[in-house]
Amino acid sequence: MNDHAIEVRGLTKRYGNRTAVEELSFAVPRGSIVGLLGPNGAGKSTTLRSIVGLLAPTSGDSLIDGAPFTALDNPASHVGVHMDGFGFELGITARRHLEISRLAAGASSGRVDEVLEMVGLAPDARRRVKTYSTGMAQRLGLAAALIGSPRTLILDEPANGLDPNGIRWLRRFLRGFAESGGTVLIASHQLAELEQVVDEVVVIKRRALYAGRLGDLVTSDRDSLESKYFDLVEGAPA
Repeated sequence: MNDHAIEVRGLTKRYGNRTAVEELSFAVPRGSIVGLLGPNGAGKSTTLRSIVGLLAPTSGDSLIDGAPFTALDNPASHVGVHMDGFGFELGITARRHLEISRLAAGASSGRVDEVLEMVGLAPDARRRVKTYSTGMAQRLGLAAALIGSPRTLILDEPANGLDPNGIRWLRRFLRGFAESGGTVLIASHQLAELEQVVDEVVVIKRRALYAGRLGDLVTSDRDSLESKYFDLVEGAPA
């Protein structure tokens, strides 16, 4: 099996005269947590949506477990996704939402209870989603991403709306997922928080400005991910 859970190869996406990403290439090693960073409009959402088959690239391609998302057998067992646009029917309960997700993923009937426990929502499973806080909705999105027992997670700003305890819980959860052999690609603007959890970072501004290990970018106690990030993006062409 390939050592990379995700590969992005020469990805370019144009919308008329506007180029969202251009010749973007990076890889996500198995068993790692990789942060995808960039300013607003840098192409992060375009990249994530291209990886999971929601956008067709102008050129280049993306692979999950060595194949395009659209060619995967039972994609939910390969990758779980939580990002903007993957909303909920607000009038149903969290349990019902996960039952629908379970059926779509072909998962076992007991999987709903498992993921509710994993994300700490079991006591609130019968509440309607419209009564959930933003942080609870984030946990529900993560539960839905986990429903197919995927080897890889793709998450877009999963810490938004979480209180400090929730952020600490998410950090520990993601680290445990990776230590058990899972892989995580996470897009976020919370640089200080990401620095505590990621193994590698990919900084983009339409193109890749840096793709590699965090320790090779932040090389001393005087450095931080935030300072190195701004060095990269402020020095890149507009």
